[in-house]
Amino acid sequence: MIDEPTPTPVGALGGTAALPTRGAGTFDGACRALDVVVSAALLVVLAPLLALIALVIKLDSPGPAMFRQRRLGHELEPFTVHKFRTMEHGATEEHHRRFVTELISSEVSGDGDGASGEGGSQYKMTEDTRVTRCGRLLRRSSLDELPQLWNVLRGEMSLVGPRPPIPYEVEQYPPHWFARFAVKPGLTGLWQVNGRSDVSLEEMVALDVEYIRRRSLWLNLKILVWTVPAVLSTRGAW
Repeated sequence: MIDEPTPTPVGALGGTAALPTRGAGTFDGACRALDVVVSAALLVVLAPLLALIALVIKLDSPGPAMFRQRRLGHELEPFTVHKFRTMEHGATEEHHRRFVTELISSEVSGDGDGASGEGGSQYKMTEDTRVTRCGRLLRRSSLDELPQLWNVLRGEMSLVGPRPPIPYEVEQYPPHWFARFAVKPGLTGLWQVNGRSDVSLEEMVALDVEYIRRRSLWLNLKILVWTVPAVLSTRGAW
């Protein structure tokens, strides 16, 4: 994928974050405090691991260790997400764009056979030759997402919430999927602890909407705890 691609204008995407947020005020303040404390602590504690991963990426393939990409967050606000690079440097996004367009179109039409060619929709490409050897390991272990702790610390993301999509993905969204933008995107959420890519896109959106309706500090803490075995099991990770 291209580093720092030009974002699609939000106004051209259509739709709005239809669901009202719940627990404004006290909850939002407590959630933000949790985000700041946990993300800052993890960035310090995990600094040696982050440096080691960056070194391994550099040794494994030419190019930078970090990858930056425009995503859409709360109320369709664009921001730059940080990840460890898992693909060959200079890989274009066109292959993934076609894959996503076909997958979402298939999901919305209800034919039950997504771009993965299987009965269930795989949101990530399971066979992608652009992914490096190191990148495959990072993706299966979700270690490539750790730099997003910086996005959490900056307030662009939360520890818990829907995953932030790429603008060209959102161009394909049916209207009811825009409910995902009622809250900040997160590092983990109900989708991640319920199978990740093993669930369909409609199920993913339903889980995101369920989280938005039920969200609380207690639910956030439970999801964070549930994330540990979900990541270790690598279920639904590609």
